Amino acid sequence: MLTIGIAGGTGSGKTTIVRNIIEATPRDSVSMLEQDSYYIDLRGVPIEERARTNFDHPDSFDSHLLKQHIRLLQKGVAVEKPIYDFVTHSRTERTERVEARPILVVEGILIFTDPDLRALMDIKVFVDTEADLRLIRRIRRDLSERGRTLDSVLAQYESTVRPMHDEFVEPSKRFADIIIPEGGSNRVAQELLTNRIRGQLGQ
Repeated sequence: MLTIGIAGGTGSGKTTIVRNIIEATPRDSVSMLEQDSYYIDLRGVPIEERARTNFDHPDSFDSHLLKQHIRLLQKGVAVEKPIYDFVTHSRTERTERVEARPILVVEGILIFTDPDLRALMDIKVFVDTEADLRLIRRIRRDLSERGRTLDSVLAQYESTVRPMHDEFVEPSKRFADIIIPEGGSNRVAQELLTNRIRGQLGQ
């Protein structure tokens, strides 16, 4: 199994890179784990306190479970990925079954900050996009998909997203094997990555 880590700031274009990998490979050849699915469960925390949590700090993730699931998939064992509710800031009772396949993609803003997590990856990709474009994309996503208001998105960006990006996400770029500037619009870099993956699959 080839394990690919795709990191980068919020709204950098990581999802576009992942989608292009899936489209460029045979059907059912890619398994996917999103770091966002592994937020620590806050069901035991009062709802008003959940919204004040710093969700952009490495400690907000259940990294132990994420690493456990990666190791199981690498051994050919399917896992039950958590499903996280971003409206209530809590893990749901449901899970999603992820089968072991030739390619495993792990995607998230902070996956390169943990040395043990990095060690599980064969290729580490950092998607590097300008801050203003990332903010615009985050606003659109949070308003349409996560039930947020514009004021709450901007307040969170100023209080935690931008500071945590500067402290953790941007410095983790030095661990990348490949840096893709301008995210999904960089066709050349994406073709180089997908060619490497096709080579792994013997295409």
